[in-house]
Parts: sequence; structure tokens; C-alpha cells
Amino acid sequence: MFELALVCREADVETVSDALMEIDALAVSVEDADADTEAEHALFGEPGMPAPKAGWERSVVKALFPSEAEATEVATLLLAQDWAADVHVQAIQAVPEQDWVRLTQSQFAPVEITPEFWIVPSWHEAPPQAARVMRLDPGLAFGTGTHPTTRMCLRWIATRHEAWPRVLDYGCGSGILAIGAALHGAKRIDAVDIDPAAITSSKDNARANGVTLNTGLPELAQDEYPLVIANILAQPLKLLAPLLCAHVAPGGHLILAGILERQADELKAAYAPWMALEVSDSEEGWILMTAHKPESA
Repeated sequence: MFELALVCREADVETVSDALMEIDALAVSVEDADADTEAEHALFGEPGMPAPKAGWERSVVKALFPSEAEATEVATLLLAQDWAADVHVQAIQAVPEQDWVRLTQSQFAPVEITPEFWIVPSWHEAPPQAARVMRLDPGLAFGTGTHPTTRMCLRWIATRHEAWPRVLDYGCGSGILAIGAALHGAKRIDAVDIDPAAITSSKDNARANGVTLNTGLPELAQDEYPLVIANILAQPLKLLAPLLCAHVAPGGHLILAGILERQADELKAAYAPWMALEVSDSEEGWILMTAHKPESA
């Protein structure tokens, strides 16, 4: 395959990208033209917040084509358009052959949750010290154990040494937290998400680990649970406060993640009418917040 790289202004990025897709580019991507220079400017905002800008001042729009001739023809056609006066060809070059499967696999190594509990991709051997192993490969849904929020939730589960009779994983993603609970003795586990891909992923991952989950949309969650886990983001967690707290049984625990350190007070205030949250763990700027509902509640 051959890659056509075009440099353009922020105002032209969408037009150029749409034109390339209309001309049947195999793929189109946009990068910062000033990346790795003093002019580089990050676009992403903090989790749950909108990006500070819609695009970079100068972008490189890259498109893939089956042949050099097609890439050259498309470049000639685009530059002939009236709106393309500020669009310039940076390069037309062959894309090196890659074993993409092997390359992807090389980026995922076994993840230690505790010295005895590890998450191990299917193509790796489990470490000899791993007494308990979760087999999990990267997929469409969030959750491979590499993110601090996921590790903190799993570490909390692994160090409690409780066989929960019922567990609710709200926003289950890949099902990693629900599976972690099952591997540590939890009995009936409801794993719910609004994304159908997450539900499918959770089912597949549960099957690969020999555990049983009840998976479905949020309506599946019914009644009260001794353990409720939600690893989402701060803003939806605030909105879900009354719902999640209502699902916690008297004497039960609520575990929340996806929260930045600076958001702790916001979450405490949002949950204060129902439960008293506290910070139980922190890692790389993220925190784990937990609460215990009194038996008399």
C-alpha cells in the first residue's frame, strides 16, 4: 500500500478528509503537523471534558491507497480544487510491510494486580508466581488491566478475600471487573453496559475464563447487591449516584473508579445524601473511592 500525506490548515481538515473518503481511500487519519516540535499542542482534554480545540492549526492528513499511481492521481485531483490553495503534498510513500498481529500482541504483556493475581493475554505463559490468572485479550470494549482505574478495582477485589453472594458491575466494558470478582469466589454477578459491544465482549471473556456472568443492558440490574462496582468517569458517576447507591445492600460496599484526584470532593458531595465516599487507593493521578452502607440503612 501507499500513503499520501497532505498538510493543511485546521479549517480544511474536514473537507480534505471527506474528499479522500469519497475518492475511496482505504483509510484516513489526521495528525498534528507540528508533533515533536516546540509548536506541538495537545488537543485532548481531561476525561469527561470536551477537547479545548477542535483541531490543530496545521494538520497532516494521511490516506492509504492500493498503489502509488492511485495516490498520485488523488493528490493531483485534490490540489486542482479551488478550496485546496493551502493544501500541500508532504509525501507519497510505500507503507512498510508489518505483521500487525504480532506487533499488536507485543504491546500487551502480563499485568500484575497482586503478586498472586495476574491478567495474562492468551499468547503469553502465566508467570510462575501467579496463583490466580485471568485470560484477557485486547478487544472492542474498554478494560485490559493496563489502566490504573482497572488495576485499583481489581486490587481491591483481590485483597478483600470475600466470596460475594451477589455483585453488580455497572458499565462492565470487557467484563474484566466482573470476571475478577468471579475468580475470587463471587456467586451471582450481573454485568451491565449501554454498549452492545461491551455485552458481547463480556460474554466472550467470561467464557474464556470458565466463569458465568449475567450480562445485559442496565435494566438487568435489579434489587440490592453486597458489592456494586462502577469504573466509568466522574461526570456519569455523579449522575448515577442515587441509582448506584440504591443498588447497594445494607452492609454492602460501593466501589467507584474513573476519577481524577482533583475530582474527589465533587464525588463526595454528589454521594453524600446516600453514602460517605472516601479515597481508598491512588495511582498515576487516578483514585479509587469506596463507601460502606451501614447495616441499619
